[in-house]
Amino acid sequence: MSQERMLFIDGKLRATGRIAPVVSPYDGREVAKVHLGGEKDLEDATQAAQRAFKEMSKLSRKQRADILRRAAELVAKRRDEIAATMTDEMGKPISYARTEVDRCSTTLTIAAEEAKRWTGEVVPVDTDTHSAGFYALTVMVPLGPIAAISPFNFPLNLVAHKMAPCLAIGSSMVLKPARQTPLEALTLAEIIHEAGAPPGAFNVVNCEPAVGEKLATDDRFPFLTFTGSVGVGWRLKQKAWKKRVTLELGGNAACIVHADADLDYAVQKCIAGGFGQSGQSCISVQRILVHDSIANAFEKKLLEGVAKLKVGDPRDPATVVGPVIDAGNADRILSWIAEAKSGGARVLAGGTKEGNVIQPTVIADAANALKVSCQEVFGPVVTVSKYRDFADALRIADDSAYGLQAGVFTHDLRLIRQAVQGLHVGGVVVNDVPTTRVDNMPYGGVRDSGIGREGPRYAMMEMSEPRLVLFNLDH
Repeated sequence: MSQERMLFIDGKLRATGRIAPVVSPYDGREVAKVHLGGEKDLEDATQAAQRAFKEMSKLSRKQRADILRRAAELVAKRRDEIAATMTDEMGKPISYARTEVDRCSTTLTIAAEEAKRWTGEVVPVDTDTHSAGFYALTVMVPLGPIAAISPFNFPLNLVAHKMAPCLAIGSSMVLKPARQTPLEALTLAEIIHEAGAPPGAFNVVNCEPAVGEKLATDDRFPFLTFTGSVGVGWRLKQKAWKKRVTLELGGNAACIVHADADLDYAVQKCIAGGFGQSGQSCISVQRILVHDSIANAFEKKLLEGVAKLKVGDPRDPATVVGPVIDAGNADRILSWIAEAKSGGARVLAGGTKEGNVIQPTVIADAANALKVSCQEVFGPVVTVSKYRDFADALRIADDSAYGLQAGVFTHDLRLIRQAVQGLHVGGVVVNDVPTTRVDNMPYGGVRDSGIGREGPRYAMMEMSEPRLVLFNLDH
């Protein structure tokens, strides 16, 4: 029997009378019935966040850190329960779901630590004749209540990456979770309340997009943080023109494997980065560029490894490739594969589906104009191509509207420097895949991939502003 879940507003569960089902993308089971909020619920959550902001901003660093640390402990205690729900809700393989719960606990812990050392700086203002005797410092203050919209693919940890820095600086939040995966955000709201956060500090309103988009236009929120699709993200930024905004959007990450790379290691990492949790990650490996001297050997080992991947039931701990989020996306991905094939590309593996489970797919010789090359597949599909000169590889990798992260496998420091200078991305990962993310690092992209950075300390900077305190000590 499926569970019934309510909204979480002002420290309380709220029923609305309107119910939407949450359905497993793997077998179609109803996982939960979730209440849908309307404009009145969003308004109540906004007012609750305004009240809580006044209380949160008065809490000491220790009090804020203690809330986050207790929340991290509560998440860890409920690891198996939360992971199992995530697997049922979005089809994330259970081993990946458990890892996400662990990462959420880590993110909360990092934010707790950053809350204690969050500070401004001394400003050397006695630099001119007229300012002799002056002394200045800055204190970091939160902008105000924060509006947040989160995606389906990391329904727990990406919520934590918005909520944890918000609480760490002494702010409050209203979050709209993804319609396909609201359960983890609702659970996290209950945990934050149990950990001691004031009522209204973290509100979760599951609602239709048209209702949730009002977060972008409401002037009571001076900041909007959004993770999701490119089109929606930039449209919301236009609506939120008076706000400060961070956008973490899509990508079609490239990975360069040079001649001096550890071949077996590079193959292993590309498989994990391209097909883990069905490629449903903004930094999933999508385009692999291999030096022609090792290309044949790389391709052979890649296909051997892909053939061994466990595909299917996400509840099986051995499964790597489960379902994509829904039938519409499964059909879209297959149509892109078909377009690539008709456009002259070779499908070396996969290219079929059963239900919403797409077989891990490897495509060679895909022209850059094909969707599998120039757009974000967001599925278990990688393209493989050859290059001769490293400069050509950089040019091909950078020939994209996106710029989230890139991977480079080489031990040549001169080539690494070229990659860092020549790739217009938010992060260059050396001797690993672009899918790599450590939760305390600055994470975000450029170009169509977004603006701003996440990672607790960096998100805290985005959500705050310096307030100058200037002293005239001679009078």
